[in-house]
Amino acid sequence: QVQLVESGGGLVQAGGSLRLSCAASGRAFSTYAMAWFRQAPGKEREFVAAVTWSGGRTYYADSVKGRFTISRDNAKNTVDLRLNNLKPEDTAVYYCAADMSYRRSGVYYTTGEYEYWGQGTQVTVSS
Repeated sequence: QVQLVESGGGLVQAGGSLRLSCAASGRAFSTYAMAWFRQAPGKEREFVAAVTWSGGRTYYADSVKGRFTISRDNAKNTVDLRLNNLKPEDTAVYYCAADMSYRRSGVYYTTGEYEYWGQGTQVTVSS
C-alpha cells in the first residue's frame, strides 16, 4: 500500500512559478517510477511528467517541456514538480501517481498503468 499527498498548488499570474510536492509513504519509494498528471475542467486527465525509480531519466509532455521540471529525492520519499513560465492553459488539478513496477527502465504515459494516486492539488493561472 502506498499513500501519496500533494501540496504546493495555488493561484499565480501568467509567467509565474510554482513548486508542487508529493510525499509518499508505504512501500519502498526508491523502487518505482513516479509521475504527475493534470485534469482541467471538462477534460480528461493527461500526462505531464514522469521520473524513473532512480531519478536518472525524466519525461515530459510536449506542452510543458522546457517549462516544467520533475525531480525526486529518494532519501525523503518525495517527488517535486517545478512549474515555470505558467500559462492560463496550465490551470488544472495536478495529481501525483505511482507505478509499482519494480525498477522499470522507462515510464508509462497513461493513467491506467499507475496504481496509486494522490488527492490532487489545484493550480490556477490567471491571465
